[in-house]
Amino acid sequence: MATKTSTRSTARSGKAPGYRCAECGWTTAKWVGRCGECQEWGTVEEVGAVVARTTAATSVLEPARLIADVDATDAAFLPTGVGELDRVLGGGLVPGAVILLAGEPGVGKSTLLLDVAAKVGGGQGASSTARDVLYVTGEESAAQVKLRAERIDAVAPRLFLAAETDLSQALGNVEKIAPQLLIVDSVQTLSSPEVDGSPGGVSQVREVAASIIAAAKRRNMTTLLVGHVTKDGSIAGPRLLEHLVDVVCQFEGERHSRLRLLRAVKNRYGPTDEVGCFDLTETGIESVTDPSGLFVSRTKEPVSGTCITVTLEGRRPLLAEVQSLLAETTAAQPRRATSGLDSSRVSMLLAVLQQRAGCLLHKDDAYIATVGGVKLSEPATDLAVALAVASAKTRTALPQRLIAFGEVGLAGEVRPVPGISRRIQEAHRLGFTHAVVPASPNGPGEVPPGFRVKEVAHVAEALELLIPAAE
Repeated sequence: MATKTSTRSTARSGKAPGYRCAECGWTTAKWVGRCGECQEWGTVEEVGAVVARTTAATSVLEPARLIADVDATDAAFLPTGVGELDRVLGGGLVPGAVILLAGEPGVGKSTLLLDVAAKVGGGQGASSTARDVLYVTGEESAAQVKLRAERIDAVAPRLFLAAETDLSQALGNVEKIAPQLLIVDSVQTLSSPEVDGSPGGVSQVREVAASIIAAAKRRNMTTLLVGHVTKDGSIAGPRLLEHLVDVVCQFEGERHSRLRLLRAVKNRYGPTDEVGCFDLTETGIESVTDPSGLFVSRTKEPVSGTCITVTLEGRRPLLAEVQSLLAETTAAQPRRATSGLDSSRVSMLLAVLQQRAGCLLHKDDAYIATVGGVKLSEPATDLAVALAVASAKTRTALPQRLIAFGEVGLAGEVRPVPGISRRIQEAHRLGFTHAVVPASPNGPGEVPPGFRVKEVAHVAEALELLIPAAE
């Protein structure tokens, strides 16, 4: 209550509060360790004691125009030459746009952006004419970047390198070179000598981002910023950073897998439900236009305990395989181990199979995993998991050309999922001939010729249809 009273009194007196939260803008007259509005720790900083009120300018340099008179061609998409990146961005790079690419260490952020820089600087992007690209690195020396560029064949004639951690020096290079594309790796390594705080701190990140964004808008220069992430996967620094930029992309991937996924969390120029797939190898990073084959095993004969499903990553359907292995145990508590699936949801499905479908699993250890290291979090994969477990229990293999998808509820009902027709079309394109799908009032939609679809309303129907010997 004392803080609120002091805040009101300073507002009435015309004096600005002495401290402000860098995350939400909450103000207070005295320093506190935790913001009273957003409850973030360590974000309250001193801002001064006098209110500076900006008056209206007597002359306007650029007067407001009617929206019909604005030329939109100045913001047309310029393809980068990296198809999956263009897919996520909505068509390519927009002049003057600021894009933030975040991801865990070692996931391939620098490799992807160096490949983009080489394609744009070598004339492989929007047109046959190379454009000037400035790559500012604060984590490596110019020689180290050159060594990596030679390894992944990313040396371009119009690609400039600058190893700088000083913001003023980096902006000086921008003024001197006047690039069409600026890449900063990373925003947490740059610092301004005019602002207190260590590199990567709230004040420094805010100043670095604001200065670079102002330069990008003034020069109509596309800018790609690399951002670090915290232990919980969120972008390091103030949340204001995500609000200032135009596009926020997350680069994801497992260390033991070569597959990398690029998602747009925020996109002012395109959709946010697209996903780009990349293959990270020793010689660089390549776009994967058809990643479904990476998540499906190839066996000559059908094997029990396996089922193919179709999951939607954004708007892209991907085929994935679920494998299950049951082993009889005498332990009082059977073991439940999962890989690539939500363990709590798998436990729920095992309970549904036992109580609603009569598939006794209380004496079996259950090991359930996906192929290729893919993570399946969509509820539409429930039916495939249930069929894989039932197949392992009865030791009856499902047909190789069959897919299954649908959400399973606690009552055993199979609920409809979005994109049924799109999933069926993808399965048909890859050579599958049968599908078990949820019963829907509008039906499965458009079905390819020769493709057989069986609609089920309960998980027991699927087990009776496909595995007659189910207990």
